[in-house]
Amino acid sequence: MVKDDYRHQGLRKRLVDELRNKGISDPQVLKAIGEVPRHLFIDDSAFLELAYQDIAFPIGCGQTISQPYTVAFQTQLLAGKPGAKILEIGTGSGYQTAVLVKMGYKVFSIERHRPLYIRTKERLVGMGLKASLFHGDGYLGAPKEAPFDRILVTCGAPFIPDDLPAQLKPGGWLVIPVGEGEEQRMIKLDKQLDGALVHQDLGAFRFVPMLKNKV
Repeated sequence: MVKDDYRHQGLRKRLVDELRNKGISDPQVLKAIGEVPRHLFIDDSAFLELAYQDIAFPIGCGQTISQPYTVAFQTQLLAGKPGAKILEIGTGSGYQTAVLVKMGYKVFSIERHRPLYIRTKERLVGMGLKASLFHGDGYLGAPKEAPFDRILVTCGAPFIPDDLPAQLKPGGWLVIPVGEGEEQRMIKLDKQLDGALVHQDLGAFRFVPMLKNKV
């Protein structure tokens, strides 16, 4: 059984310093990254020694655990208050989910791959992290749990699904990588109090694709 020891904690501290040097400034985001044992979200022992490098890893089902900088960047964009309702599209390994929980958010997360959903649900329960996980199509969001203060998409979408902005509270926002091919643009979509949507482009990133009706 892999444990979280002083060595891992030291490597996390080094990772936090690296993320700070790369421009992540929110102290609560850095604190959460420093508290979540990333190596416990990596199933392949071949990658354990590299768990705290700022790189992505495969986690099965054609998916990846995002690099820590991407996780920190997206989490910083949420800028929510503790207790905020967050919908995450793409649970994956659960690492991003765990960071959101550590931020004090009330997290609802959807995963389209059933094997990942089952494995991650067991992992988070075993770590004592409380989040509401669902197996389903992320394009549809979670209408029964809406509205949300924030929605975070952790996979590359070819377009912004109509159902997601509709599930935002007025004054809330959606963070989503948009684009087909290897590279996407990180879009922050603000829902104004009158329901109008304002787009902001925050740069290029790479994510695995968000596939429709694949559950």
